[in-house]
Amino acid sequence: MSHAPQIRKIEITGPLQIIIEWSTGETFVTDLSSIIGLKREGDPFAALHDPAIFAQAQSDDWGDGLSWPGGLDLGADQLYSLGRQQVGLPTREDFAGWMERNQLSLSQAAQAIGMTRRMIAYYKSGVRPIPKTIWLACIGYESLQHEAA
Repeated sequence: MSHAPQIRKIEITGPLQIIIEWSTGETFVTDLSSIIGLKREGDPFAALHDPAIFAQAQSDDWGDGLSWPGGLDLGADQLYSLGRQQVGLPTREDFAGWMERNQLSLSQAAQAIGMTRRMIAYYKSGVRPIPKTIWLACIGYESLQHEAA
């Protein structure tokens, strides 16, 4: 796998809610209300509050995002991150934040949690999903660093 997760299949399940099956094998029920926001005049995404328009969502040919009539679209990376957040799984932003808070390079992060530098790069870039066990190791590392300080 050399790219970010791609959308394999979608199913609209309600207003602003969609099930997305990912190339990683994960499937998330994702609520898009935090992205689409409140229905405000002049906001292009306001049209998606209409269930008939929202139901017209389609994945692009490469699985890189969702699109609706009128040129509205959302990227797969943003949707994937939101789906993981909503089920309580770590995101690439969480992982990058952990590295930054602890002032770790790729090599130092790999050594800290017993991984290869390549896997750390995959997690940080979002190319591979971060397993819960790896995230727990990150939390444990950070906790031990704070105790030692």
